[in-house]
Amino acid sequence: MQKKNLITGTGRRKTAVARIFLHEGAGDIIINDKPINDYFPSEKEILAWQKPFHLIGVSHPDSKYNATIKVSGSGKSAQLDAVVHGVSRALADLSEENEKILKKNGMLTRDPRMVERKKYYLRKARKAPQYSKR
Repeated sequence: MQKKNLITGTGRRKTAVARIFLHEGAGDIIINDKPINDYFPSEKEILAWQKPFHLIGVSHPDSKYNATIKVSGSGKSAQLDAVVHGVSRALADLSEENEKILKKNGMLTRDPRMVERKKYYLRKARKAPQYSKR
């Protein structure tokens, strides 16, 4: 979905939802009113959110794109995966070539694994109460 150089994408993982608003410009990538390197400080996390940009040939995403990202739900790890998914979907909207590259590398596939719901009578999703013979 494009609107005056604004590219949007929505990423999801478990119960985390990330809304990405991406546009060209030399600037900053902000997540929940914090710089992205403060929100995801470790080297592993930085490499993870930059991966979609590297795949399409942008080596320094913070010098080519501005982004505002709103992420909520779940934990930091799932939020990171939701951000990566959302950024990938936004970049795929830019061109067909980007979409082919990202799809080939599995960046556009939503991870369907969710927590199984708790059932009545059980202690957790599958853990049953202890069996008593007498």
